[in-house]
Amino acid sequence: MNIKILNPNLSVSAQLLSSEIGELSERGVRAIICNRPDGEGADQPLFSEIQKAAAEYDIQCHYLPVTTGKVSDKDATTFGHLLNNGGAIHAYCRSGMRSTTLWALSQAEKLALADIVATAKAAGYDMSGVAARIAGKAGDLDALRSYDVVIVGGGAAGISTAASLLSRDASLSIAIIDPADKHYYQPGWTLVGAGVFTPEQTMRDMASLIPKGTEWIKAAVAAFDPESNTVTLEGCRLIKYTRLVVAAGIKLNWDGIEGLSETIGRNGVTSNYRYDLAPYTWELVRNLQGGRALFTQPPMPIKCAGAPQKAMYLSGDHWFRNQRLHKINIEFYNAGAVLFGVAAYVPALMKYVEKYQSALKFNHKLVRIDGDKKTAYFETSTADGNTEIVSREFDMIHVCPPQTAPDFIRSSPLVDDAGWVDVDQNTLRHKRYSNIWSLGDVANAPNAKTAAAARMQAPVVAANIIADIRGNHQVAHYNGYGSCPLTVERGKIVLAEFGYGGKLLPSFPKWLVDGTKPSRAAWFLKEKLLPPIYWQGMLKGKEWLVKPTMNDEA
Repeated sequence: MNIKILNPNLSVSAQLLSSEIGELSERGVRAIICNRPDGEGADQPLFSEIQKAAAEYDIQCHYLPVTTGKVSDKDATTFGHLLNNGGAIHAYCRSGMRSTTLWALSQAEKLALADIVATAKAAGYDMSGVAARIAGKAGDLDALRSYDVVIVGGGAAGISTAASLLSRDASLSIAIIDPADKHYYQPGWTLVGAGVFTPEQTMRDMASLIPKGTEWIKAAVAAFDPESNTVTLEGCRLIKYTRLVVAAGIKLNWDGIEGLSETIGRNGVTSNYRYDLAPYTWELVRNLQGGRALFTQPPMPIKCAGAPQKAMYLSGDHWFRNQRLHKINIEFYNAGAVLFGVAAYVPALMKYVEKYQSALKFNHKLVRIDGDKKTAYFETSTADGNTEIVSREFDMIHVCPPQTAPDFIRSSPLVDDAGWVDVDQNTLRHKRYSNIWSLGDVANAPNAKTAAAARMQAPVVAANIIADIRGNHQVAHYNGYGSCPLTVERGKIVLAEFGYGGKLLPSFPKWLVDGTKPSRAAWFLKEKLLPPIYWQGMLKGKEWLVKPTMNDEA
């Protein structure tokens, strides 16, 4: 735990974990302030979890969530009032930056501006932007640090795009903006939840993955100003770009289901969509001797639409192999109307639904969970077209949370009416701003939101940016490719590969891998080959099987 001291009664840090509360208690902390909204990151414990752990040490908790880069004077005033309550206080957010910004603004009339900046700098936080705000000074755009390409997001899509760009032109000045210390191979979490991978196998330090020749700006983006070609970072710092790539990922909205935040990670409630919860899935599956196991899928779009049923299949397989399946009732509640969106793969999946005796419940949206009573509540339609709420008790439940674009994206001028970055689905260029591209989960192209899609998209974006720089009127087109390795049992996968309109786009000859049937070869690909391809190929700009073809612009 990397604690930074701002004054004798206030410390700040990056995301706090429940296991670290004891250390704060030993330091004499009597109150904790959370400045990070729930659902910002896949590895983020919920405030309710922190609050519950803190209560065991008689530490008060205050929830003052602040959206990155949007620290208001009102927020700062409230923060200042909390500091006046006396005793040692610890504040946290994703990196400590927002908490420090709140402190700086709350001290504007109490401390000299130079002292505020110096104190924050000693703790490792740059408050120069906040100082300009306090002093009422406007930034000089001509004096800003500028880059040929700025990439927002250091996930699979962002890093791959940077690497592909540099493989084409190593002279480009490129910056990746991302506040995270860790990078996750999220496709691996399904296998963590099945006891195949350990969590640690899916994680790397972000610093080790930033492509050589790329500058990493370890901060969060607050806002976009496409008219002036700038992005605003937390702390009010401005970065200027010639071309911009938005690869900001997706937000898991845990609060979108009533009661979920209060019970996730206990009471038999789990999700493979969070790094620290996937091991709990495996714990529940191993220990369940009988009862009812529920698996849920929210309305689309979501990241990796097959993941909710992957958890169901792998759990069913474990219970089948251990002669427990006859004691366990499996039920799959899908807010949609079909098992899988591409019909060609459904027959193979249905054989496993039948094998595991899973009851399919379509048009059932999870809306509430009562963890203490182990009861889930679903909204569904009646025969007369009305809606009703039905309840179902459970012994374990795997939840896929509803998902949206990140808050700072949805409030930006870059989005469509649904809140996703508005791009041409073929070129991935923004429909209104010609020097902006977007890819990955945050873009509104109608493809499956998978890592495989980002792997195909990154070279397309890189090739089109280079073509734009050089005035080349040829462009690369993205065909909507996405892949969903459906883990139907331990050792076999239905390898779904498809593009726009559900067109099948297999990568291998049918004699090697028939994607419409369960395959051991596809499991070998998922378990043994795809992780190194991800770490050593995709993130290094190696465009194996995905190198784009340039065509005359239509």
